[in-house]
Amino acid sequence: MIGRWYRAVAASPPKQLVLGFALIILIGAQLLALPIASSEGQATRWLDALFTATSAACGVGLNLVDTGIYFTTFGQLVILGLIQVGGVGFMTMATLFALVLRRRISYKERLALQEALNQSTMEGIVRLVRKIVFYTLVIEAIGTALLSLRFMLDMPPGPAIYYGLFHAVSLFNNAGFDIMGAGGFTPYADDLWFNLTAILLIVSGGLGFVVLADLMDFRMKRRLSLHSKVVLMMSGLLVAISTLLIFAFEFTNGQTMGNMPFGEKLLAALYQSVSARADGTNTLDISAMRQATQLILILLMFIGASPGSTGGGIKTTTFAALLGAVHAMLRGKEDVVMFRFRLAKERVYKALSVTLFALAIVLGATLFLSTTEDHHFLMILFEVVAAFGNVGYSIGLTQDLTVSGKIVIMLMMFIGRLGPLTLSYAIAPKLERPRYRHAEGKIMIG
Repeated sequence: MIGRWYRAVAASPPKQLVLGFALIILIGAQLLALPIASSEGQATRWLDALFTATSAACGVGLNLVDTGIYFTTFGQLVILGLIQVGGVGFMTMATLFALVLRRRISYKERLALQEALNQSTMEGIVRLVRKIVFYTLVIEAIGTALLSLRFMLDMPPGPAIYYGLFHAVSLFNNAGFDIMGAGGFTPYADDLWFNLTAILLIVSGGLGFVVLADLMDFRMKRRLSLHSKVVLMMSGLLVAISTLLIFAFEFTNGQTMGNMPFGEKLLAALYQSVSARADGTNTLDISAMRQATQLILILLMFIGASPGSTGGGIKTTTFAALLGAVHAMLRGKEDVVMFRFRLAKERVYKALSVTLFALAIVLGATLFLSTTEDHHFLMILFEVVAAFGNVGYSIGLTQDLTVSGKIVIMLMMFIGRLGPLTLSYAIAPKLERPRYRHAEGKIMIG
């Protein structure tokens, strides 16, 4: 009956994505609200359970409570399941079950997959799903092994393997959840093994499954797609520039990295740079950072990860298209060219639309929270952008949110995970193709 209702209401792929994610979150919230999920043995307030479920399914990591202390093993496994399903996408999971049951994937389901994976064509979409599941399992298994080996130095093998599994899944899916207790990963700020493992997991999840598939096939094809080249170029530039900026701004800050040796400072700056665009775990105290550094983190969170990844934000390719348009305009060129390929104007328009839509949503939510939350502006803006970018960074506002503040942040997490355009397509009525074009007019710009 639920399936028939879902198919009737979710008539279009965007609606299927919105309703599917909402259903997963509601189921997760109901499970987290059970007394068995709380270490106190009492039912969690439903709004708080809904907040945690939204944060987990959307891969954010903003928490009202300490995940490692408040939730039992059952509650943590529910969160882990939400992270996994939300990271690879519920449509991917549904397709996987259909393939296991040897059921044929319908045309409508392929359309939904195309929308969910942000693909321009349905060609090879089911084959891509198989690759997504395979790469996810392999990378998470390697991450679990490497992290478990490190945690075995601090705890018995059983808990070490569990911690390794939880954090490998969380890091790869850019979820920002940890069960380390107070301080999170800050005790590992100088640990090269942990940092490199975590960075590789975050980067693998943030590049996007299409790029991972392209990299895996490189030895055979000997070439990368334009999409993969742009993603790798922009990701590399963002990591390099932001690492140097964080390193410079926090170099003498005694509350973060000021007392660290030079090499450890660089490692900590690199970790925060990588984590800020997707994951949200930290090895430095974010609330103790200078405001200039926090502003850099806001920009990184707003840009986010890459399309088809487990992260949020406006995406690296959107940012690259905007930079390309500015570069073309400054040089008096009509076309945006990347790696000797011309971008269609529709792509540039879409990048501009996504960015402006995202800015409007972020500013609107910040304006609303500025009237409901008794905190300074930067803290509110930081929280809103972290929720929209699906990054679990916070500088102290999450635990103090009012009821209306929690609802707004949940909406921001939901919009950020699905994408503002997907949500607008799901809500807006079906548009008909215009039968005529207006005469061209001119206005002064700049």
